[in-house]
This record gives sequence, structure tokens and C-alpha cells, in this order.
Amino acid sequence: MNSGIPSLNIPATPDGADISKVTPAEGLRAVLDNLDALVYVSDFATHELLYMNAYGRRVWGSIDGKKCWEVLQDNASPCDFCTNNLLIDSEGTPSPPHIWEFQNRLDKRWYQCRDQAIPWIDGRLVRLEIATDITDRKEMELALKEAHEKARAAALEDDLTGLHNRRAFFELGNQLLKQSRRNGSPLAIIMFDLDHFKQINDNHGHETGDEVLRHIGQVLETNVREADVAARIGGEEFAILLADADAIQASEMAERLLSLMQKTPVRYRDVRIRPTASFGISALRPEESNLENLLARADNAMYESKALGRGRVRIKA
Repeated sequence: MNSGIPSLNIPATPDGADISKVTPAEGLRAVLDNLDALVYVSDFATHELLYMNAYGRRVWGSIDGKKCWEVLQDNASPCDFCTNNLLIDSEGTPSPPHIWEFQNRLDKRWYQCRDQAIPWIDGRLVRLEIATDITDRKEMELALKEAHEKARAAALEDDLTGLHNRRAFFELGNQLLKQSRRNGSPLAIIMFDLDHFKQINDNHGHETGDEVLRHIGQVLETNVREADVAARIGGEEFAILLADADAIQASEMAERLLSLMQKTPVRYRDVRIRPTASFGISALRPEESNLENLLARADNAMYESKALGRGRVRIKA
């Protein structure tokens, strides 16, 4: 029966091979044709399409000896973003796989591509690409980036530290929470309060205290991912929402931040201060629909850290 799927020309099982240890060609075709991703092979020199799996043919149609740019981009000439030059070295030897993201001009979807030069069954060099649709994830990232930009434009920034302020934290945080619940992905929060901050102000002056707060802001800006939300939510209290992270991962980040604080003293005029902080961690529960409970648990965990001697991390999941 003609399936409409082109042959991959996979070599037959070698004579004498143990069939229990070899995947037959038809089995490989079945695997490739059931992947939820585009898989195609094109000649490295001519760009002629040699194979495309069922996913690709459903989206882009028949290959019929066409060039990759004709089918995938509806172009009349090679794509200006072709990665073939990245797949081999100066001597024509295949390089490690090249992984990148782009938006297809034809169907407007976002893909993560894994491109690699490999020898074909007849010895010639071909391009193998596996492209996975990441449109939902990319749109989430772009939406969050746009939200960050709107927050800055609306002056939702803490003047002293350069971090988000409390208002921005809740606006951006509620977007992260909605995305987390929609996608079924984890969400965690870190809260921390600088230890004995009043003593810094009383003993060294408020200018020194401000310098300590600016230093903490720089530590967070440098070490928190772009997809996360870091904010000064009041006085010497800070919070970080971590997208796609659980309580353990948040605790690991909190430990790193605490270590950085202890290793990098703040110098202001003739004063040298090593700030420490008490951290509280919590993670979103399946039934939660707002940030308040999440924030409250992290706040309770933070005060447990203080009660246990400060300068430590506690989790209240």
C-alpha cells in the first residue's frame, strides 16, 4: 500500500545480524513518522530534499525532488539564514550539532532546530535537521519580555536598586502565575530580608545602608535569570519569582545568593560590610490562584530562618 511518505532509503538489516539487536528500516521509518517534530534531510551541496518525515509533509507538503528552501520557506533561492556553513569546519569535516531558534517565514511558527552534517548512505554529505515547534513557549517568553518592558516604561522600578518595585512584582508575578497554571509548569518564590540592617543604618549612616541595598540589587541583576522576576518589595526585603522552578531549585539559588553576599563585602568610604540575609522558599500549589498565599508561606519560612539564627535558608512548600 502506498502511504504517501517518501522512502528514507535506510539500509536493510545486514546479513547474519542478530535481529533482536537491530531496528529494521520500516521500524525506523515508523519512529520518525510518529515524531511530533519535523525531520528532513537535504543534499549539502545542491540542497535537494532527500527525505521528510510525515510531520513535515503534513505541514509543508510533498518534497518531489525540490530544494529545501522551496518547500520550507517558499523561496526562489537559498535562505539568507542557512546554517550549512556552521555544520562543517574549514576542512569539510562535520562539526558538532548546531542548535538555534527561529520563526519560520512561511507558517509564522517558532522552532528550535538541531542541525547537523552527516554522511548519507551513499557517502555524500547531507544536512539533517530536527525542528521542534516551540511557539507556545516562545510566545510566553515574548509576552513576559514585553511585560518587563512595559513595567520599565511605567516606572515600576525601585529607584535605589534598579530592581522591580512591589507594584511591578505583583503585576509581573500574576502573569507568571497564570502562565504556570495554564502550562502546568512549576513556580517558586524566594523571599529574603537583610539581617541586622537597622544596625547598619544606626552605626554607619543611611548612605551606607543605601549602598548595601544597591549592592544587593546588583547581585540579583547579575545572577537571576531574565525570565524570573526580582524585586525590592519594601525596606530591606526582597523577593524573586522563579519561572519553571520548584522549591529545591529555588533553595539552591538562595544558597548561591547567600554565599555571594558573604563573599563579596560592600565597601563604602572607610566602611567594609559583609551583609547576610534570612531566606524563605515556597512553591506554587496546584489549587492556588493568587500570589498572596505563596508569598505568605515564603514569608513564614523567612521568619523561621531568622528565629533559627539568621543567615540561612528555609523551605515551606
